[in-house]
Amino acid sequence: MERSVLERVYLESAVVQKGDYPYFINSISDGNPPVTKELLDEITERFLSLGDLDCDIILAPEAMGIQYAAALTLRTGIPFQVIRKRGHGLPGEIAFHKDTGYEGSEMYMNFVEPGTRAILVDDVISTGGTLKATVRTLREHGIVIDEALIILNKSSDISSLMDEIGIRIRTLMDVAVRDGRPVIR
Repeated sequence: MERSVLERVYLESAVVQKGDYPYFINSISDGNPPVTKELLDEITERFLSLGDLDCDIILAPEAMGIQYAAALTLRTGIPFQVIRKRGHGLPGEIAFHKDTGYEGSEMYMNFVEPGTRAILVDDVISTGGTLKATVRTLREHGIVIDEALIILNKSSDISSLMDEIGIRIRTLMDVAVRDGRPVIR
């Protein structure tokens, strides 16, 4: 059976340890090796067939959600906006802390108004730290978020995470690292 571009790219990942966290490196989650048109096309098509995209804006955490949000914008006309790792200090800037499986950091948003309907697009979900912090913060500021589109699902219990944060999480592929190697679950 021939594998899709997405499957091939993931299975060719290098894996490094960041503490106890097995971190995979590939075009999807790191942009290294280079992201190809074929990979972007496949991800975009699959997102379009999977997600509702009933929103005013597509939000993408820096850095690896950006190209996937941009590709969706090109296909749908729905604008995208970056949730940044660095603040600008503009009036009304929204700042929040997120923890992932291997680090914690601050994130910043500007120009998102209460009542805005948003979806989140990102490359990988593992612990759900970025998603939980982002959804909580958006809702605290009156932004409506019901859906996230994520390429790689490394979480072992996505259903519980959806129940906890109250949104639909649509993923393209369930993955894991076993014995230091990437596998598709």
